[in-house]
Amino acid sequence: MILSVSRRTDIPQYYSEWFLGRIRAGFLCVRNSMNPRQVSRIALSPQVVDCIVFWTKNPKPMMGRLEGLKDYDYYFQFTLTGYGRDVEPGLPSKEDVLIPAFRELAEQIGRDRVIWRYDPILFNETYTPEWHVSTFRKMSMALAGCTRRCVISFVDSYARNRKGMRAIGARGVEELTGQAEESGKNVQMGAGGSIGVFASQLKAAAREQGMELVTCAEQMDLTEWGIPHGRCIDPELIERITGFRIEAPKDPGQRRECGCIQSIDVGRYDTCPAGCVYCYAGGGSLAARKNFAAHRGDSPLLCSELTEADVVRERPMRSQKEYQLSLFP
Repeated sequence: MILSVSRRTDIPQYYSEWFLGRIRAGFLCVRNSMNPRQVSRIALSPQVVDCIVFWTKNPKPMMGRLEGLKDYDYYFQFTLTGYGRDVEPGLPSKEDVLIPAFRELAEQIGRDRVIWRYDPILFNETYTPEWHVSTFRKMSMALAGCTRRCVISFVDSYARNRKGMRAIGARGVEELTGQAEESGKNVQMGAGGSIGVFASQLKAAAREQGMELVTCAEQMDLTEWGIPHGRCIDPELIERITGFRIEAPKDPGQRRECGCIQSIDVGRYDTCPAGCVYCYAGGGSLAARKNFAAHRGDSPLLCSELTEADVVRERPMRSQKEYQLSLFP
């Protein structure tokens, strides 16, 4: 099974000690987000965990502890944008901390296992298409040789992020253009041209630094500009990392546009204190700050404790590797 750690919160930045403690314990527990009294107990044996996919904006708190993962295959989805503290108030300096951290992580584990996420892309009076192209080009040069892939996506509006988005005058592609064409081929961006032309400028900058550019869970089709749909939990990448073919279906719990294979997410909503204005998972909310403050490193649950009212069931876990065929001996 693939572990997602985590789409719901930044475990490497805020809870890496807890997660590595659970690795040593051999299990962790996750509450059902729809029915919190239902708790899954998830085994963390290397025999059933085929790969771990980490999602983070700051891996530094975890980078000195990677020896604790020596028995596991894993890679990082590292979100790194050029936004300031008006958009990402909880992050340290990009130039002084995060870009060096990206380079150091790639040196430690290899550039194949560090994916650069330049997402989500939002627009306002400060963060114009021209600003994004210029910033992306500079960042891609700074990360040259540290990754083979960059993932982009455009911001979506959710109930949880609308207030913060309005506060900075942020707009997504549809709001910016007044159009909602699924193909994206004719979506105009004023003097900047179409969304395809904009994305192709990012692609050119990435290609110059030896990176491929793919999209994440986007309805619009940018293949005309040479930008395919990507898969963040990607069976082909996992096969290269593990050396085994992976047999796993598309994840039914994700959006229709998402191409990821099935995984188990071990995070919890409303637990990230970073406060990014575009966050769909309750990051920076009052609940998130309270949960972060209540976190205990010795609990099998993230930011809560087991109670007598909880119904705990063992989650069926099995390896999805085909052991008869090794792809990379």
